[in-house]
Amino acid sequence: MQLQRRNRILRQSPAIRAMVAETIIKPADFIVPLFIDEGENIKTEIASMPGYYRMSIDLTVKEVKLLWDMGIRCVLLFIKCKDELKDNTGKEAWNKNGLMQRSIKAIKNAVPEIAVMTDVALDPFSSYGHDGIVKDEEILNDETVEALVKMSISHAEAGCDFVAPSDMMDGRIGAIRTGLEEAGYTKTGIMSYSAKYASCFYGPFRDALDSAPGFGDKKTYQMDFANRTEAIKETLMDVEEGADIVMVKPAMAYLDIIREVKNVVDVPVSAYQVSGEYAMIKAAAKMGWLHEEKAILESLTSIKRAGADLIATYFAKDAIRMLS
Repeated sequence: MQLQRRNRILRQSPAIRAMVAETIIKPADFIVPLFIDEGENIKTEIASMPGYYRMSIDLTVKEVKLLWDMGIRCVLLFIKCKDELKDNTGKEAWNKNGLMQRSIKAIKNAVPEIAVMTDVALDPFSSYGHDGIVKDEEILNDETVEALVKMSISHAEAGCDFVAPSDMMDGRIGAIRTGLEEAGYTKTGIMSYSAKYASCFYGPFRDALDSAPGFGDKKTYQMDFANRTEAIKETLMDVEEGADIVMVKPAMAYLDIIREVKNVVDVPVSAYQVSGEYAMIKAAAKMGWLHEEKAILESLTSIKRAGADLIATYFAKDAIRMLS
């Protein structure tokens, strides 16, 4: 059989496949989520996220140093607030001596060059476990946005590089941008969770921070997973309001949304491979149903191939070890 073109020629060896690979993953692509707890020398494995831990500030700093040496250039911080500090105002979120603020300072003092992003949402601080202020079981939008602005300014004051609003309240990006400008934090960026879906894949994360909603669900502010056009609308509005980076969350079940967003914006696009996605791969690998390392690399490659410039993932360290 004579053929003018044989496509398999470009697949015949690892060297050739590497030469023509269209999607390349590198350490600087990753954003590493870190869960931080009070105390010293605390390292608690998250039961639903085997191999991932919630750590005290001292151990978190050591982890960040290791991440930097591995080539990772960005971390995303989440804190576990003590129950006695939670209320319906979220005021602990902008406490100058709060766990988040102390964590930012410690990390930036230890590794000044690393980009520190901070979660901006009220659910870790809420006695109701919701991302906003509650009245008669309704999540109040405008009052919540006012709290998020205070929270963002507090994080900027502590030294973060980016605030990352994950709440999905209307108008919060514009309000945060205005608040940062007026407070003089003109170098602080915003990574907006622009298309954050009301997903079942967040369960292990809520275990990590004890932030599950105390009533109802989050469907009045997080997006309906059936919708695509709405994601584009939300994202374009966030860019117009001042977002420097936009995010799609979750990632693996929303690869089409990542591509749609990438096609319409002129800012970097990030995607969050969330806790449930991590847990699924871990559980299936434990049962011997798939090869863990291959599943990690294939899933991360699919996210970047879909259009993500940055990937928040709990697999970052594993992926870098495999790639090297």
